[in-house]
Amino acid sequence: MLILIQISICLIGGLMMSRIAKLLNLPAVTAYLVAGLLLGPFCIGAFGLPGVGFNTLEEVGTLDLISQAALGFIAFTIGNEFRVEQLKQMGAKAIIIGILQAVVTTAVVDVALIALHFIKPDLISIASAITLGAIASATAPAATLMVVRQYKADGPMTKLLLLVVAIDDAVGLVLFSASFGIARVLESGQVSLITVILEPIIEVVLSILLGSLVGLCLFGIEKFFHSRSKRLSISIAFVFLTIGISMAEFEIGGIHFGFSLLLVCMMCGTLFCNVCDFSEELMGRIDGWTAPLFVLFFVLSGAELDLKILSNPLVLLIGIVYIISRSLGKYFGAFSSCAMTKCSKTIRNNLGITLLPQAGVALGMALTAQQLSDGHTVRNVVLFSVLVYELIGPALTKRALISAGEISPEGKTSARTPNNPVKKIFHIGEPKAESGDKK
Repeated sequence: MLILIQISICLIGGLMMSRIAKLLNLPAVTAYLVAGLLLGPFCIGAFGLPGVGFNTLEEVGTLDLISQAALGFIAFTIGNEFRVEQLKQMGAKAIIIGILQAVVTTAVVDVALIALHFIKPDLISIASAITLGAIASATAPAATLMVVRQYKADGPMTKLLLLVVAIDDAVGLVLFSASFGIARVLESGQVSLITVILEPIIEVVLSILLGSLVGLCLFGIEKFFHSRSKRLSISIAFVFLTIGISMAEFEIGGIHFGFSLLLVCMMCGTLFCNVCDFSEELMGRIDGWTAPLFVLFFVLSGAELDLKILSNPLVLLIGIVYIISRSLGKYFGAFSSCAMTKCSKTIRNNLGITLLPQAGVALGMALTAQQLSDGHTVRNVVLFSVLVYELIGPALTKRALISAGEISPEGKTSARTPNNPVKKIFHIGEPKAESGDKK
């Protein structure tokens, strides 16, 4: 009974807070996160009222399955962006930008935190520094997708952004696995090529294969049904099935096998949307069904933010260095890779800002990093950065998309109609002269 009351309070609180956010011209995502903070154990939850808010962080964790389900549907939706037409137009650029910006971010954070280690060795170890560098590469797809949806953002940068965010997760997974393997080698002195190289590659490959298989099965079964409601139900059932299977882990011959929930669901969505001729209409119906699920996801994310870390000055110092270096790495990594791939000036100047949000993927990595001798420091720094990035990241993403001209002026968009910014010719590269232009 209390769980149902908590879920309803989360939905009502998040939606009511979004009305206040609208008056302040803030994205709804920020409102949901703030609502979660207010309902969490450090605000309303501290009063201990049954069903009203969350009394402890453990109590928030009992609803973790909702967050996992929401992440699965978010990844499935992002997979819809990987259509063949899209990939032909900007696939190569998205791959180059997705890889380079992640690598540059990891390198910049590594340098900054290792320098901090040499200045004050007892503050952070080299192992934790390089682990945090890899975690910095991860970008939160959920916040980005929600801002794009809310404001009906459309244009070359939006399309490129969704591809880059999806690729970023795969790259971040490999970078983290390699960096964490090196970190454990530094602490134990034992080199394991299986942990550093083989296991992350296996995880990515297995995730792609599983996602492709489920996507094909979903298409095959969808053909047996013709009513919209039954097709919607089958799609939802398969996404839940994919999420459940992707949580499986096992070990064979000393090699750990696992899946990335985001990669599996994204690949499932990608394959299904490319082979199914009615996928566009079906994805629109899934978007409507998942709306309350996404609200719950962000409210719960806000409730999970641990405000106690703000009382630790050492965590704040490392966190500030981490946030500054990560922001610089994301911006200049995206800027340089966009320049390398000859993207327009508008995209070069704004894409990096949209890659700042960080949440679930980074927290998952931080949980693994707690195996290090000072892994609690890594977790607290990531918690602090998530608190900052999740509150300001969506607003910055919105500003960047407005600057790129891909969101209509405030008050001109509607949840029922597509965004139609000022009519222009969209392209990824530099503007080209029209045939009638004078040279």
